[in-house]
Amino acid sequence: MKVDPLNILLNENPNLNQKFYFISGNEVSLIEKICSSLIEKYQKKEDITKIELDTIENFKYENSLFGGKTIFFARNCKGIKNKNLDNLKNGDGVFIFVQENSQKTKVQKEIFKSTDNACIIDCYELNKASKIKILNEFLKKKEIKIPEDVYWFLVDKLDNRYAFLENSLNKILEIDIHNITIENIRKLISQESSAKENLFFQMFRKNSDIVKIYKDKIISNNDVNELYYSCKYFCQLLIDSETAEDYKKKIPRYLFKEKDYLIEIYKKYNFKKKKKILSLLSNMERVLRKNSNLSVAYGLRFVLNIKKITIS
Repeated sequence: MKVDPLNILLNENPNLNQKFYFISGNEVSLIEKICSSLIEKYQKKEDITKIELDTIENFKYENSLFGGKTIFFARNCKGIKNKNLDNLKNGDGVFIFVQENSQKTKVQKEIFKSTDNACIIDCYELNKASKIKILNEFLKKKEIKIPEDVYWFLVDKLDNRYAFLENSLNKILEIDIHNITIENIRKLISQESSAKENLFFQMFRKNSDIVKIYKDKIISNNDVNELYYSCKYFCQLLIDSETAEDYKKKIPRYLFKEKDYLIEIYKKYNFKKKKKILSLLSNMERVLRKNSNLSVAYGLRFVLNIKKITIS
């Protein structure tokens, strides 16, 4: 069964009765939001225990010491085969599989399509219709009324990546209702969309310059999260592209001024460097989940390590 990710994000009481959830795509911030939303919605219904898995080969259920439902969370999991999924059906656990787009994804998706009680959620950049749904729900929930010209300006200008769109909407709450004008919204969105993203375009500068820019722009845990998803987005484009021509086609149109820089970055990456950057992204993600109080310090190290891998 295929489910629109917005049905999970915008529906307060979605029908969560599936055994397996397979979340894939290339929009990493939307993937992460869907994962956290699924877990939160189960938590509203009952006590849960979350266990992370690397593989489902030879999986065996163990009785929980705390009762409630167990959610098994598997990122880029090994062992996704029909026989292994059949083995998982016997227990009471729920399995959330996350697989960013790769050569394996298509095969794995076909396995889940033929599996009972399985839900497939594809996460890609938001289109205009999706942004309208999110904006309408946001305005309704917050009981905000805005001028029609501002509404359509937001639909047009809000970022297609979920984390950045959500952050811009939250920033609107800080504006006095009488000051919600196109001019003020334009300033807000341009500042939000460029401030964190700009750090990725400084990889050829001296470390001292990068440190100064970082300290000027990154002051909170939320800033680090935005920076991480922005860098991960650009790194994923590098990793997923097999040729420079393929990479050029994937560069967003709004980055036409940075196109030459991005292509120069791509030419510095080989298979070995791509593996290193994947490992760096994975380690940083664990830091953000477990050590949020230290994320500002780790964020600077993260950016400097991207530079180190890139120019090495």
